[in-house]
Amino acid sequence: MSQADVDDELDALAAELYALPPAQFTAARNARAGLAAPALAKRLKALRKPTVSAWAVNLLARDGQLADAVELSAALREAQDDFDAAELSRLSRQRRQLVAALAKQAVGLAEEAGGTVSAAARDDVAATINAAVMDAAAAAAVLTARLVKPLEAGDIDPAALADAVGGSLPGAVAPPARDDLAERRARKAAEKAAREAERLANEAERELARVDARRAKAQERVDHVRERIDDLRRDLAALEADERAAVEKLDTIERERSEAAAKSRDAAQAAERAQRAVDEA
Repeated sequence: MSQADVDDELDALAAELYALPPAQFTAARNARAGLAAPALAKRLKALRKPTVSAWAVNLLARDGQLADAVELSAALREAQDDFDAAELSRLSRQRRQLVAALAKQAVGLAEEAGGTVSAAARDDVAATINAAVMDAAAAAAVLTARLVKPLEAGDIDPAALADAVGGSLPGAVAPPARDDLAERRARKAAEKAAREAERLANEAERELARVDARRAKAQERVDHVRERIDDLRRDLAALEADERAAVEKLDTIERERSEAAAKSRDAAQAAERAQRAVDEA
């Protein structure tokens, strides 16, 4: 097997390994190495376990979601070369939106695969995607889906990239040939999409305001009902106390009546005996 063949097979196996959750990486790598030819096995065993952030970006690259970032990176470099300040400003805003959206998607893919992405790792995911947008060589490294650790824009050199990628490091992604008509159409389509996105965002914001207003009214009603319930509970407690006092008073009167009735019977019997005595005299 030639060196080129070894490189190709290593890269293919590495891409599969780096799609696995980091916790499964080492065991899977060793198992693959155990089945490989000696030259390939040695290089497989040298592959390093990826960080969680690098793994999340690898999943995004494998999912084919980084093409927009690569296209935007070429447009940014072209705007910089042309000193087009307005276009650069627009593209910079688009870059921030795209990086945030892609980072969220990468985290979602990682969590769907059973991973837990910390806040620090989320920042590293966004920084890596931003580096891919800002630098063609970083984009090429990210698109391998074989990242070992995150990247940072502004501090990218061949040695750093080689250290961040498992397997071979490809060259920078060449920007597509310029097609003015296609570019204008693409720009119009992007502007239309941006306007539609803004319209939908405004509509969603208005809907949120309407729901918030309804929620506030509903909360006010809940608070009012709860206050009324509390009042009724206090009134019920007072009535129950009055009932207990009334029952106790009634019990006392019942005892008094029983005693009075007994005395009345005794007195009536005594009067009857006295009357018989008078009658017999």
